Formats: sequence, structure tokens, C-alpha cells
Amino acid sequence: MLALKIILILLGLAFSLFGYFIYFKKKYFLINGFEKDFQAGRKTERYAKIVGLVEWIFGIACLLAGIVLILLI
Repeated sequence: MLALKIILILLGLAFSLFGYFIYFKKKYFLINGFEKDFQAGRKTERYAKIVGLVEWIFGIACLLAGIVLILLI
């Protein structure tokens, strides 16, 4: 159970940081191949913001799940 808590916390931190940098700081180079696809017209800035938001929300959810597990078990 300890391993699950550690994995959830680390995943939550990683996803929330990447999501934060993509969504709020507009560091789109963190999305694999985005700049090349953006220049070719296959991806838009809206796509990058959605990816960042999804990662940020998923990261927060993992962090909260890890914290709840620590507090309850």
C-alpha cells in the first residue's frame, strides 16, 4: 500500500506540474511533436490548452487520492 501512495503522489506531482506549465505558462514544447504539427497546421493552440488542462486536472486528482490514502490508511 505504501508503494501505491508514493506512486500516486509522484504521478500527481508530475502531471500537475506539466499541466501547469502547458496550460498557464504556455510551454507548448512539452507536448511531444506539437511545434512541428502546429507549424504544419495540424494542431492548434486550443488543442495544447486542452492537453494542459487535462494533465493539470488529472495531476490534482492523483495528488488528492494519494493524500486521502495517506490520511485514511
